[in-house]
Amino acid sequence: MGFYDDRVLPHVIDLTCGSSMLDPLRARTCTGLSGEVLEIGFGSGRNVGRYPDAVSRVVAVEPSDVAWQMAGSRVAGSPVPIERGGLDGQRLPFGDDTFDAALSTFTLCTIADLPAALHELARVLRPGASFCFLEHGHAPDTAIQRWQRRLEPIQKRVAGGCHLTRDIPELLADNGFTVTGIDQFYQRGVPRPYGALSLGTATPTDI
Repeated sequence: MGFYDDRVLPHVIDLTCGSSMLDPLRARTCTGLSGEVLEIGFGSGRNVGRYPDAVSRVVAVEPSDVAWQMAGSRVAGSPVPIERGGLDGQRLPFGDDTFDAALSTFTLCTIADLPAALHELARVLRPGASFCFLEHGHAPDTAIQRWQRRLEPIQKRVAGGCHLTRDIPELLADNGFTVTGIDQFYQRGVPRPYGALSLGTATPTDI
């Protein structure tokens, strides 16, 4: 990675995705977690403090050393044990059926090979496990979709490969998951091309 992606981008992401306006949405997303949890795209630890009491441990997948360092004080102060357990969601270093639940907030937009990452995630989750997610992506309105397509090339360059047009529920359904609950809406105070959110749960599909 270059200097911008390595040293600057983690701070940009922390600023944009760490808004206090998102705190209630993060709390809602974490509600269904329990047991051993895998968090994909841990970042600077903005979900720490919102894990339910039923969570016994969190294993964080985070490629950025800078972001992990930024999360240091949150990790140290967490009542739930947190450890860094992987660097790449596309290649998870865990056995099959390892985790009781998984969490992703504003991460699926940036993974280069998202289908591969979703199949990996389904592999390491136990049958019946919950995948709780809060993601932005494909807007419901045609006019906003056109803006997303126009803006996406710039967004990918300045935001670490972030896509604006990914249809998260559809991608989950096509790559190893059954969506069990979904709430889609525009985030208040954010331009609509960037603020079309999907908050929901999914479970690994029986094969």
